[in-house]
Amino acid sequence: MTSLIGRRLALSLPLLLIVPTVTFLLAALIPGDIARTILGADATQAQYEQLRQSLGLNEPLITRYLAWLGSALHGNLGTSLFWQQPVTSLLDSRLQVTLSLVVGSTAVAAVAGVVLGVMAALRAGAPGKIVDAIALTGLAVPNFFLGLLLITWFAVTLRLFPATGYVPVSLSPAGWLASIALPVITLAVPGIAVIAKQTRDAMREALDRPFIRTLRAAGVPGRSIIGKHALRNAAIPVVTVTGLIFIGSLSGTVLVEMVFALPGLGGLVVQATTQHDLPLIQGVAVYFTVAVIGVNLLVDLTYSWLDPRVRGS
Repeated sequence: MTSLIGRRLALSLPLLLIVPTVTFLLAALIPGDIARTILGADATQAQYEQLRQSLGLNEPLITRYLAWLGSALHGNLGTSLFWQQPVTSLLDSRLQVTLSLVVGSTAVAAVAGVVLGVMAALRAGAPGKIVDAIALTGLAVPNFFLGLLLITWFAVTLRLFPATGYVPVSLSPAGWLASIALPVITLAVPGIAVIAKQTRDAMREALDRPFIRTLRAAGVPGRSIIGKHALRNAAIPVVTVTGLIFIGSLSGTVLVEMVFALPGLGGLVVQATTQHDLPLIQGVAVYFTVAVIGVNLLVDLTYSWLDPRVRGS
């Protein structure tokens, strides 16, 4: 197990260099100047040049990148050009919001999707068609539109949940749960659709295997066959899809956080891009890359638990 973790980390660590580098180059191509954004249109040319020099914007692009990279290798992601605060402090203050959305939506999608998929696999006919309909609907409806519909129905009309805002879990667990309920559902719906369809197909394939028929002939209870054997054999593709959904939810938080006015990383990266705040953009890229590496490692560990043959690969 330790060797598996070591190999996966060794293969993933280059991403921590590649992703910020590509992000830096792409962000540098975005039109705009953060010095103009900070000073506004009424600033004089002398004020503008002085601010650019104080922010280090007069340095060549490669020099600025190498300086950032050297600091990042020592755990320092730099200082936000616009906010003039450490990037890590800004990101850490918003990390709980984004993790609540991504982890919550992935968990809801996994549980609901697996339940629907198993039901559709065990009952041919109408349940299978229902899963297909849910999958098509969930993938067709845009996140931002679904979020607006949920706000209209459950926040404005029924007044069951707040329309916007975020309550930290340390302040009020009940308030925290209420504040993330609608955003989590918004993010989870496409994932439920994909996982339900994947689970149904994988379960049907597992149930058709010879060893399942042998277990049935031996009189093994149906619940044990489904839970301990069929679902376990069908779990690997479902785990793969769940990991991809988690990663996709990271980008999905950008729109969802804007719709529900949540102070998370998604909204912060939009602001940073608009302001041309390169250190902050790179910081978000590093955090998202670490999350992707962590999820990929967790998926690999789940593979090894489901199928011990994976440990030697």
